[in-house]
Amino acid sequence: MACVMKSTMARAWLQGAAIVAMAVALLATGARAETIGGALAKAYLNNPDINQQRAAVRVQDENIPKANAGYMPDVSAEGDAAMSNTLASGLGAGYPNPLDVSSRPRGYGVTVTQNVWNGDRTGNSVRQAESGVFGAREQLRNTEQNVLLSAVGYYMDVMRDTAILDLDRNNVEVLQEQLRQTQDRFNVGEVTRTDVAQAEASLAGARATALGAQSQLQASLANYRQAIGDDPKSLTPVAPLIRQLPKVLPEAIAISQLEHPAIVAMLHGIDAAALQVKIAEGALYPTVGLTGQVTKRFDVSGDPVGSQALTESLMGQITIPIWDGGATYAGTRQAKEQLGQTELQTDLQRDKVRAAVVAAWGANSNSSGVLRAARAEVQAAEVALAGVREEAKVGQRTTLDVLNAQQALLNARVQLVTAQHDSVVNSYSLLSAVGRLSIQTLGLAVPEYDPRVHFDQVKNKLWGVRTPDGK
Repeated sequence: MACVMKSTMARAWLQGAAIVAMAVALLATGARAETIGGALAKAYLNNPDINQQRAAVRVQDENIPKANAGYMPDVSAEGDAAMSNTLASGLGAGYPNPLDVSSRPRGYGVTVTQNVWNGDRTGNSVRQAESGVFGAREQLRNTEQNVLLSAVGYYMDVMRDTAILDLDRNNVEVLQEQLRQTQDRFNVGEVTRTDVAQAEASLAGARATALGAQSQLQASLANYRQAIGDDPKSLTPVAPLIRQLPKVLPEAIAISQLEHPAIVAMLHGIDAAALQVKIAEGALYPTVGLTGQVTKRFDVSGDPVGSQALTESLMGQITIPIWDGGATYAGTRQAKEQLGQTELQTDLQRDKVRAAVVAAWGANSNSSGVLRAARAEVQAAEVALAGVREEAKVGQRTTLDVLNAQQALLNARVQLVTAQHDSVVNSYSLLSAVGRLSIQTLGLAVPEYDPRVHFDQVKNKLWGVRTPDGK
């Protein structure tokens, strides 16, 4: 009896370990198996959420040359041309004939205006634009984290739902055989019509469950394609992360408060808001500027026809604001309130990240225990089902007992598949919660998108309407 029990337990353990591997059969068409690393690399390259956020960073980059334009002179050229005809008569005895004078007054000129000092608003605007760029980069990093975590979840969803569908279909086959055996026993008078009805009801329920599992798998396949950009072919099992995770909860919390991109982005937002206060205050200071102008005129009005005039001027100007109805003061106060709001939002974001780390830590820490319990449940349910079937053969158990034991085993196996799914997703969720879910940490074989390349291409660009990629 002990040998039989050992054999049964070993077989149950092997079956439990093989459940996740069932997903490898998904759409197996001879294509090379897809790994989690390959799927995440595709998501990193192709996901539209990441690509639109990269575009948002490039948009922010252009604020640097816009702000630097405040240091540059404004140069404009102008020209004009006209036709003039003067006809005068009745001028007196000395002018017996009417006076008829035609001219073509025209000219052109160039004006250069240079800001000398404007309350340091230009310098603060440049620094504010830089903070905006840094904040956008952190938002990109946060988007990459979210997309990679979603891709892991959808990858594991496909594996889980494929395994559950296989289990449900296998359960339908088992119940079909159970119904056939029950009908045979009913025909020879061993069981009643009630037993047959119970077997039929269980089979109908199993078929409905299988159809529901099939629908759930279709939804998971659609989510997989949306996040990763490709249909799953043959997915390989995934092991939970261990080496990349912090060792203790306080360490995880400390890392998240320093490195999580959502927090770092908010800190750059505080810098930008503080600089906005300085920009608003700068409007209260005098502005100093220079204006140079060169103008050439032809047929100058009042001069003989054909005359020319060249005018050159250089003018220094200082403007001292006195009162503008209180708009500048209100704008300054408003900027200070916005700074306070941003600081409060940053504190809120810190609390959210901390709560997410604690929750993810607890879920990940319990995953191994849940997985062990699920495996033990499967083993016990298999032994119980085998015993009930044997007892039913000698009349000690009813058909309903067998069906209940069969359903208990199915539920246990589904729980095991779910526990294996959750153990992987929870480990990646913890890495994301601390702010370190990235292609570098995961060691993905994919070229890294470097936002500094576009930044360097445009930061000192003084003219041209084409983007670096030729648009």
